[in-house]
Amino acid sequence: MTTHLVWLRNDLRVNDNSALWAACRSRHARVIALFIATPAQWRQHNMAPRQAEYIWRSLRQLQQSLAEKGIALHYHQCDDFAAAVSYLQDFCRQQRVDALFYNYQYEFNERERDAAAERLLSQQGVTVQGFDDSVLLPPGSVRTGNNEAYKVFTPFSKAYRKRLRAGLPECLSAPPARTEAPLTALPPLSPFDYPRESFDEQLFPVGEAAALQRLRAFCRQPVLAYPAQRDFPASEGTSRLSVCLATGTLSPRQCLHRLLREQPQALEEGAASIWLNELIWRDFYRHLLVAFPRLCKNQPFAAWTKKVAWQQRPDRFAAWREGKTGYPIVDAAMRQLNATGWMHNRLRMIAASFLIKDLQIDWRSGERYFMSVLIDGDLAANNGGWQWSASTGTDAVPWFRIFNPTTQGERFDAGGEFIRRWLPELAAVPDKAIHHPHDWAKKNHQRLDYPLPIVEHKAAREQTLAIFEAARKASSAISPE
Repeated sequence: MTTHLVWLRNDLRVNDNSALWAACRSRHARVIALFIATPAQWRQHNMAPRQAEYIWRSLRQLQQSLAEKGIALHYHQCDDFAAAVSYLQDFCRQQRVDALFYNYQYEFNERERDAAAERLLSQQGVTVQGFDDSVLLPPGSVRTGNNEAYKVFTPFSKAYRKRLRAGLPECLSAPPARTEAPLTALPPLSPFDYPRESFDEQLFPVGEAAALQRLRAFCRQPVLAYPAQRDFPASEGTSRLSVCLATGTLSPRQCLHRLLREQPQALEEGAASIWLNELIWRDFYRHLLVAFPRLCKNQPFAAWTKKVAWQQRPDRFAAWREGKTGYPIVDAAMRQLNATGWMHNRLRMIAASFLIKDLQIDWRSGERYFMSVLIDGDLAANNGGWQWSASTGTDAVPWFRIFNPTTQGERFDAGGEFIRRWLPELAAVPDKAIHHPHDWAKKNHQRLDYPLPIVEHKAAREQTLAIFEAARKASSAISPE
């Protein structure tokens, strides 16, 4: 009997899984699945313990879902990608695998691993098929009139929407059950040999069914309020689907098709179109990883920014990391991140801007820290966001545009509802003073158990402008190429 193997990674679902569907096309093939955990590699990539726990719990649910289809999910743990490829070879021999099916990952190390696996398995006589599955449109398929990768989001988005209007990517149903279904004896799933940290399942429900339920609920009505609510962290204005997309319990095509089913106008203008733009941003950063592999190698996109003289201040970095900078909106954001493994998107921009443009600390330190804590950690999105904030990336915020953290707090958490949620030491400070608590305390002869600002924003801004201007003058290679 022919044996088909599905190699699962960040695609932990049975619905709209391109590799799984292809493996199941033949009704006569025996289909099995394999997940290989690589803790040493995860440590190198700064995977958050909460994300490891989320993957583990999702994997257990997926094993049961696959068993109901008559597909056994096998599990193995080894150190790194090289060991994973070696084990994959051995597993294919033991199971007499004829064909391997997998969904592409776009990070540099993952692409190198997959190329090695394809080469070695092909030599072994195994047919290997890969699929673009974690994107709406494959990297390289949306290009400029000069056949180059887009480096600016707005024209990319316009071209992207044009492609979607011409024809939507197919959203696949779950494959039908095999004749062996359901399986009762399942291979053991041992816990990862990796730090694991619990998380709030009310905020981040586990598994494919929960992801689909949240998607349906969001697209029916909340998506219409998304443009008005998305920037206000005290409101539940976002979908909270990022962890589902990062781990693959949900696909971007499922998001697109559900959105259009509930809001048919979303490809055009309107409120629902704004959320669609977030899906396109997600793909934009993936397309960039493939077009410019240096983004996976701790390199800025804009070459001249290598000359920026970042400050070495471990004390200030620690204050930022712990939410003790003396700027309430920044501190509340960091405490939300540390407590839950998630941060509101507007706050990610504010917190990143503060570290880079107020403290002059290398953006890569913040990028690594976010990855080490975020339950929805995703290299493409995280790197894209940090390089945007640092003015080092493609289509980044101009280097001379610097967020004022106090003004940002006044604009997006005017009454301090979010701030008080995470900074209980400011509970007694009135709404109008919440963004200047020490001024209020001094005027009213109060003592606050809250740090003074570690820098003065106006002076820090001038220092940052001078640092970036010096970098521009010092660099003779100002082209992003």
